[in-house]
Amino acid sequence: HEFIMISSIFTILDTLLRAQPEWVDCIQASDMCNQNPYCSSRYRVMRQCLVGKEKEAMLDNNRECQAALEVLLVSPLYDCRCKRGMKKELQCLQNYWTIHMGLTEDMEDSSPYEPVAPNRHPDAFRLASISSGFHCPDAERNCNPCLDAAKACNLNGSCKRQRSTYIATCSKEDPNKGETCSKKRCHKALRLFLDRVPTEFSHRLLFCPCQTEGCAERRRQTIVPDCSYKDKEKPNCLELRRICRQDPLCRSRLADYIVNCWTTPHTVSTCPNQDNHQACLASYARLIGTEITPNYVDSSFSNWTISPWCTCKGSGNQEEECLNFLRVRKKSTPPSIHERGILYSGKIIKLNMLHHSHSHHIPSLCLLKQLAHQNRRFMIRQFILHPR
Repeated sequence: HEFIMISSIFTILDTLLRAQPEWVDCIQASDMCNQNPYCSSRYRVMRQCLVGKEKEAMLDNNRECQAALEVLLVSPLYDCRCKRGMKKELQCLQNYWTIHMGLTEDMEDSSPYEPVAPNRHPDAFRLASISSGFHCPDAERNCNPCLDAAKACNLNGSCKRQRSTYIATCSKEDPNKGETCSKKRCHKALRLFLDRVPTEFSHRLLFCPCQTEGCAERRRQTIVPDCSYKDKEKPNCLELRRICRQDPLCRSRLADYIVNCWTTPHTVSTCPNQDNHQACLASYARLIGTEITPNYVDSSFSNWTISPWCTCKGSGNQEEECLNFLRVRKKSTPPSIHERGILYSGKIIKLNMLHHSHSHHIPSLCLLKQLAHQNRRFMIRQFILHPR
């Protein structure tokens, strides 16, 4: 009888959970709050609390700000989320952070985006759309999947147009500032490309598997790194993170990347989002065009590193925090595992997770696994098509 009763309770709970409505987006939640005079007045107060350089002090010490936050925590704004690529995405994210920037949370924010829906299909099929075109017509010649990806893009009207736009924007000099380009405009053009072009084209350009330096260099040049990535000097990574967290879009995309890619103590050997590894690749791609834009650091094809343009030199007593930000977090790796190797292009990538300060990895083990898996599919396909 007890078993039947417990089973019935779980059935009822499951039904209730399934009956829950979808997330209310933060623009709708804001409209709902504004229809209530009490909520609306507190919402206006909270927005004022977040204006100016003293916002952290205001949130910590100002009673009116704290009282407004307490009211908003029980409003629709607290549980609202945003849809990736929605029409008013930036406005939605600004509404989200009006509440969540005032909360005392961990270093890593929760993602303001809707949770990724589980995909029950095998991961191989999800990655197939990226790697399906990667094969060499002639086994005796060096193939260049990144060149093939560019050709495929040029055959698609939207991809060709958006790619041409960002390349032109990122290559254009900015005479007003005496710089080779406008990084701000370049980043915007890159975001438009990644937001508007289907991933079957954009991800093929970003993640094409390489077996030669020429291919790897083309892949590195995909985002026009001289403008979008590099700068005169490398800033400290914690300073770069601080700047990112002041911008709603950058902060949101970094938080989404952490949720979908960074491992936890329970997910050392896999991804946090086991049902949809593609979410990790998509979250990584959406970091491009923000203040924390990542890229391949060189043209190595067998032992590559992806990193933002920053350094942990000069971090002082925050050096460990800085290194943990760049790599898989130290707490996520058991002491017994100092280095992990991932088979990639027939060789081993050494992921120096804990100590080596010259190896900075913002993408987690999860992201590297997806790229390695993709490259193995490419190699297997080559063997089947052109056995030696």
